[in-house]
Amino acid sequence: MVESDNKYADIIDLPHHTSRTRPRMSVSARAAQFAPFAALTGYGAAVDETARLTDDMIMLDENAKAMLDGKLQIIAEHLNDLPEVTFTYFEPDKKKSGGAYRSVTGRVKEIDECERIVKLGDGTKIPIEQIYGIVSELFEE
Repeated sequence: MVESDNKYADIIDLPHHTSRTRPRMSVSARAAQFAPFAALTGYGAAVDETARLTDDMIMLDENAKAMLDGKLQIIAEHLNDLPEVTFTYFEPDKKKSGGAYRSVTGRVKEIDECERIVKLGDGTKIPIEQIYGIVSELFEE
């Protein structure tokens, strides 16, 4: 060990070199040089996307479709009252097959037969083909 001390004796007590042209690196920037990196960029997001579960759309039978159609007719008759209705509908996933069932409550503003959508007062548009259930006080009468 004594031999190695003698080997560097000429430089061991010299001051640390400081550049005249470049500013000294901050401690956080220096530490960032040694931080781990993602060799496969986007891999984690792809795994998370694959693991995300989606539901299949439930196909309604003719009786259920007729009931929903009847409820929509009752809502259409009371549009001037701006009835409050809760819709449960299927929202297709934009990235993969399937989707999720959502429930939204609001006042029905319009039922557009041409576009086949229900418009709520807050601007929400619900495709009629994707409606699974309708709940309102209108149907209790």
